[in-house]
Amino acid sequence: MASPEPQSSSFATTSRTHLLPSRMAIDDSSQTETSNTQEQEQQKRKLSQKQRTLVSKLRKNLAEEYLRYLSERDARKILIADLNELRYQREDMSLAQSPGVWGEDPVKLTLALKMTRQDLARTQMELNTMKANFGDVVPRRDFEMQEKINKDLQEQLDSLRDDYEEVRKEHEILLQLHMSTVKERDQFYSELQEIQRTSTPRPDWTKCESVVAGGPVRWHMLAEGKNSDQLVDVLLEEIGEMLLREKDFFPGLGYAESVPPFLRFDGAVENKKPTKNDVINLLKDAWKERLAEEQKEKFSDFFFSFLERRFGPADAMAWAYTIFENIKLFRSSEIMSQFYAILMEKMSESVYVKHKETVSQLLKEMTNVDSQNEGQLTMEQFSTVLRSIFSSKKEEKIQELMEVAGWHLNSSNADSLSYPFLFTEDEEGQSTPFVRMLWEQYMDEKDEYLQELKQELGLELHEKVTLPKVREALMAIDPSQDKQTLNSYLSQAFQLPLTELPEESEEKEEDIVIKLQTVLERLQMIDIRRRGPREQEPTS
Repeated sequence: MASPEPQSSSFATTSRTHLLPSRMAIDDSSQTETSNTQEQEQQKRKLSQKQRTLVSKLRKNLAEEYLRYLSERDARKILIADLNELRYQREDMSLAQSPGVWGEDPVKLTLALKMTRQDLARTQMELNTMKANFGDVVPRRDFEMQEKINKDLQEQLDSLRDDYEEVRKEHEILLQLHMSTVKERDQFYSELQEIQRTSTPRPDWTKCESVVAGGPVRWHMLAEGKNSDQLVDVLLEEIGEMLLREKDFFPGLGYAESVPPFLRFDGAVENKKPTKNDVINLLKDAWKERLAEEQKEKFSDFFFSFLERRFGPADAMAWAYTIFENIKLFRSSEIMSQFYAILMEKMSESVYVKHKETVSQLLKEMTNVDSQNEGQLTMEQFSTVLRSIFSSKKEEKIQELMEVAGWHLNSSNADSLSYPFLFTEDEEGQSTPFVRMLWEQYMDEKDEYLQELKQELGLELHEKVTLPKVREALMAIDPSQDKQTLNSYLSQAFQLPLTELPEESEEKEEDIVIKLQTVLERLQMIDIRRRGPREQEPTS
């Protein structure tokens, strides 16, 4: 490492030698500035070259010194190993010359010592292996005892699980019984309240014979098969009809927002005084045009447009008031009450259309089954058609339809029924008892469906409910419905267009909140019905 010092001295001498011409060049005033700059650049290049040469030389010297160091280190290790070997040999020789083994062959003793050391190393390795493999092993007696305890505990656990499962099933059965009992109790309580409220002395309806036009004969015809509540409606209609005929003009209702568009008029409006049959025939014609329409406009707008086409723009308003007062009065008339509910937006038009389609489909199926075109069906054929069309109806509902059609439990299978008469209408547009039973069952099933929805939500009518909760409840009570039907129900319940209805699991779903009573009222207006059976709990 002393060799770099002469090189450093040489470098200093060389630097001083080259700097003298530079100083002389600076002192020489005759040299121009340009030549001076060139000489300086040449000197810098030379100096840089010499520095690189010096660095390269120093690196080479450093590498040589490092190789020398490695060689010295290896030699030292070899020397230490030789010293250790000599020490071991000296110990062996001293052992061979000890009094206890005097006279033994030193080579033999050395070989025996070597073999003993090898056995010791092997035995130590085996001992370490055994400790590693069997250090955590328990005695067999302890293992068998713990295994027996574990088996007993497992048997106890299985027994407890069986007991728990049995108790759970019994609890579910009791819950179902409790729910059905509570439902029956509420129903009986409602009936009791209704009976207590309406329990008055039975009126003598024969007094109405002298008041109603047509005398006793017509009154008996009107009162046939009706209860007291229905007879009150009939009597009110008769009185209202007489008062309505006495009116020559109706007062206009004005142009307020609460007034339906087809009744917005100021001033007196003429009463056209049609008969009840005239109004019914007019409504039938309106329905024919409505069902034939391709582009559906709002029902109230269609109604007024129909009157304008039928009676001209001048008399359309008078006929609108006249028909409105008639259909508002005659609630017992099926076609009038339904038309009034749709016109006042208390019921969706789809409910009426779907009912008519169901009746038409039922008649078509019966006609297809009647291969002889005799207009007759056996009880078995009639029952099969009902079950195929109304697959989700309960058995007691099917039995009600068969009884109202004319079959009873004691009827013979050989008996036949003239089914076309089940779908006729009288001159006042009233359907047969069979078709009315279909409508009543539909309304009852809708009420049951909405009551089930309320129970599934577990809320009171005044409480608010979110859109996801209603979605989950609808899917829970009717898992068979498709996504399109479900979205149409939600769109009606929350008054949102289908395009703006949020998808499931979107964050903004939780922001859509409304009162439960409003939801049920809006769903009551549309055609809502069960699409399939509700899933039952699996039974053992």
